Amino acid sequence: SKFVNDKWMIKNGFLNDVQEHKPWWWNIKVQKLNLSAPLILLPEVSCQKAIDILQEKGYDQAPVVAESGLILGMVTLSNTLSSVLAGNAEFSDPVTKVTYDQFSKIGLEDSLGKLSCILENDHFAIVVHEQMQCSGNGSSFTKQMVFGVVTAMDLLTFVSRNEMK
Repeated sequence: SKFVNDKWMIKNGFLNDVQEHKPWWWNIKVQKLNLSAPLILLPEVSCQKAIDILQEKGYDQAPVVAESGLILGMVTLSNTLSSVLAGNAEFSDPVTKVTYDQFSKIGLEDSLGKLSCILENDHFAIVVHEQMQCSGNGSSFTKQMVFGVVTAMDLLTFVSRNEMK
């Protein structure tokens, strides 16, 4: 079960990884990946428009984020197309109908080792950064901002480029 699975415990922040033979990159922070700014879709974007935007911009996937900053999930080109072709969604439906709402988040300050554990089970992780926002009446709250989407290919590219140096 999950509660005795060390990788699940590390991925969810309940256990620090104590791997003895860590690779050189294990403790480097996610922010060192120098990810490009993500393409973000708003929830009211139609499936057709999402397909058009993803193809035009050359992306396979994009986070769906509400105006409030709430991360609703991830939309992929393949899932959108297959959902429409299978009749489970219409081109005119909002993209939220085909959005994956199960996804992993990782912070800019987290280690590449933690990211590696996440990517063993997930195809991607959404990189977030918490930001404090204050209003005019003095109240404040924390908001998560999407900084990027990271895949195993991003990690592999970073490791291979830096190992050659």
